Amino acid sequence: TLAVLALALPGLAWAQGKIAVVNLQEAILQTDLAQKRLAEVRNQEDYKADKAEFDKLKKEFDDLVQGFQKDAAVMSQEQQVAARQKLASKQSDLEHVTGKLQQAEQAAGQALLQELSPRVQEVLRELITTEGIGLLLPRASVIHADPGYSITAKVTDKLNQQP
Repeated sequence: TLAVLALALPGLAWAQGKIAVVNLQEAILQTDLAQKRLAEVRNQEDYKADKAEFDKLKKEFDDLVQGFQKDAAVMSQEQQVAARQKLASKQSDLEHVTGKLQQAEQAAGQALLQELSPRVQEVLRELITTEGIGLLLPRASVIHADPGYSITAKVTDKLNQQP
């Protein structure tokens, strides 16, 4: 009886439906609409100005790091302290501008997530039915899942197919 039970359990689990995982944020942000909106954000004058500032600060920071690494051995203690302070100040400026860029992109992403939420729920219901999914988990809650368990790309494709 134990052998029969062992052979029957996988069949019972299959009868319950498949298990799948989904990363909804990734599914939404990979859609054509999301890519279009992100491009619109990146084409705004404020974003372009912040991006130009970021590029300038990044180059200055990299040059400072390179110069410090090259000259540190011959610098006095005071010069090293001053150079480190200048690096820290430049890094702080760089982090501030990076934060502004990320905030602009995240705001657009959050608005898009809210806008597409009803459509995502509809797509998920359809996929659950057509794929025979008995358990759907958010990808962030799963320690490990082989790529074959993910329906994220299918959600993105279905969202792209909708008008």
